[in-house]
Amino acid sequence: MIYLDYNSTAPITGDVLAAMLPHLEQNYANPSSGHTPGRNAREVIERARSETASAIGAEPDEILFTSGGTEASNQAIKGTFLRAGVINGLQETPAKERPHLIISAVEHQATTESANFLKRFGVEVSVIGCDRQGVTSTEEFARAIRSNTTLASVMHANNEIGSVQPIRELADLCHDRDVLLHVDAAQSLGKIPVNVQELGADLLSIAGHKIYAPKGVGALFVRRGVEIESFMHGAGHERGLRAGTENTPYLVAFGKAMSLAREFVEGDGPVKMAKLRDRLAERLYASIGSEFSINAEQAPRLPNTLSANFPGVIGQELLQRCPEICASTGAACHWGDTRRSATLTAIDLPPTVAVGTVRMSLGRGTTEAEVDEAAQMLTAGWQSLRAAGEKKS
Repeated sequence: MIYLDYNSTAPITGDVLAAMLPHLEQNYANPSSGHTPGRNAREVIERARSETASAIGAEPDEILFTSGGTEASNQAIKGTFLRAGVINGLQETPAKERPHLIISAVEHQATTESANFLKRFGVEVSVIGCDRQGVTSTEEFARAIRSNTTLASVMHANNEIGSVQPIRELADLCHDRDVLLHVDAAQSLGKIPVNVQELGADLLSIAGHKIYAPKGVGALFVRRGVEIESFMHGAGHERGLRAGTENTPYLVAFGKAMSLAREFVEGDGPVKMAKLRDRLAERLYASIGSEFSINAEQAPRLPNTLSANFPGVIGQELLQRCPEICASTGAACHWGDTRRSATLTAIDLPPTVAVGTVRMSLGRGTTEAEVDEAAQMLTAGWQSLRAAGEKKS
């Protein structure tokens, strides 16, 4: 099995598993308890908070632990507007006076669905387009900011095609107009540098299972001075912003994974990963020819992500011909169905091309031999599908 779906989820590494196991087997006390085991649990959680903060250039008290990236983005977006009084309803308020949210056209559903939820309460939402490389237009973004804009939410790097957004420029545009910026860093963290000071983010979401921690844990960076409202209420955990007894073993695992992600990015990991990605692309180009294309090829891109368009075939059928390869597609599975992913639609990829899109995302464990074998399998699968299609016609 050749796993090329790391953007979907990454396996738990041995170091991360070793860090969390003692807290599953022995250190099981409630971190809110005053006895010694409870204090010990609290201590390791705060250590994980410090590890998380250090990895992104933040302070420990700016880290809010969550169940994952989706909750973090929901907390950031909904929490900002709940703080602005949206829960009272705005349907009767003139549009120019309603709180306003800006998002990009290539966001994860955690952002787009949070925006759709807020629309029900009368929040105005603007969706900013991108170029054909999947990069958000700074000019359109600047024009979209209004006097009533409360928050903008833009992902750092796209999960499907890997394009990296000009976050620092967008942050400057926001802060010049007293607008907060939320950044979804679920895909970028552990692959490229993520520093909240350099990015200028006011809020930033992290997903544990993208950085080799377990599913079900994540974090939200909340810059000091930024006020958001909780939408989970209970006994006042996480400074009153996220109720629920802390998941000690998962938080320990998350802290360890954050430290390892930082080490990987600060070393030569991203360069080596990009070489493997390009090796895979070069072999596919050589075998398939000029009809083969890569999305976001000319943009700043995640070093592990290859969103490729295989001509004349359906992506899902291609993967079915290569059952040893774990990868993803970006469009509907049938020729006459023109539904594309939101990202492929945003970059205006023709439906006839998008139907053959396959996303291959490499990880820290991907080898050169796996890349070469995957290229051979995909080429053979593509050739067999094309031959079958020509035979039918």
